[in-house]
Amino acid sequence: MSSLPSQLVDRFGRQVTYLRLSVTDRCDFRCVYCMAEDMTFVPKARVLSLEELFQLGQAFTELGVRKIRLTGGEPLIRNNILSLVQRLGALPGLDELVLTTNASQLPRLAGPLREAGVKRLNISLDSLQARKFRRLTRHGNLDQVIAGIDAAIAAGFDGIKLNSVVLKGRNDDEVLDLVDFTVDRGIDIAFIEEMPLGAIVEHDRKLSLCSSDELRQQIAERYDLTALGDPSGNAGPARYFSLDNTGSRVGFISPHSNNFCHLCNRVRITVEGRLLLCLGNEHSVDLRERLRASDASAESLKRAIVDAMDIKPEKHHFHSDDEPQIVRFMNMTGG
Repeated sequence: MSSLPSQLVDRFGRQVTYLRLSVTDRCDFRCVYCMAEDMTFVPKARVLSLEELFQLGQAFTELGVRKIRLTGGEPLIRNNILSLVQRLGALPGLDELVLTTNASQLPRLAGPLREAGVKRLNISLDSLQARKFRRLTRHGNLDQVIAGIDAAIAAGFDGIKLNSVVLKGRNDDEVLDLVDFTVDRGIDIAFIEEMPLGAIVEHDRKLSLCSSDELRQQIAERYDLTALGDPSGNAGPARYFSLDNTGSRVGFISPHSNNFCHLCNRVRITVEGRLLLCLGNEHSVDLRERLRASDASAESLKRAIVDAMDIKPEKHHFHSDDEPQIVRFMNMTGG
């Protein structure tokens, strides 16, 4: 067998240094753009164990990945999640262990997560109005989420960013309020165009889509924006602007209006162990099978990961006016 490379590089010359690792498909919310109200979740027998999740994190870091983001569903409802965080946080060569959350569990877990090695948090927040927040999340408590955000700020993470999905006619009247909220707290915010994953019947994606350009123009009426250029290094896909005379930034993730695939440095693993090479395509490899094979080894796992780079597609094709090409919901994908 040929020797393994020290870096993951796809056939388009893009280096993969960023892994998004889903630890659960379950969530205590049911956000309207992410999940159906009545969800069928993965049977527990098909869910990766914490040990298997760690083995994947270790394999990827040994292949040059420098950033791991824990996602869900809601990662903080996974039993014994702190034990996994602690082990991943100690991996040699890992520069950043970060996490995406809805903040519901942060009032009790923000401090322990920071101590375990999580450097930065992405927190989903789509409304500052309690009734509207409840309608968008179906189960969420806004006061609990804001308490979680404030607990995270108090815990001293290196960075905290809010993620907001804006839907026309639902929360597009709150864009400036959300920006003001982040400026008041000295944190960042990114606005995300809704991604057409899963069959959503709750709203019409074509009619609800708010483009990044629309939002940027709205924000520019109150704040002076200075472009910070394309993302680089281990950064995600957001294109950031500084909000002049504040300590905050606003970012835009624009899978519809400003395709960012040429900069893609990341792959995803679902909680079933499916290695997704692209958020907007079904190109994937079953790593659970490799983990549970009778001849399983660290070497064979890494070989499967390296070989998978050959099927990473050049780009995705999102069209809000079509039937979703990707039938899996966002909670299955891990963001």
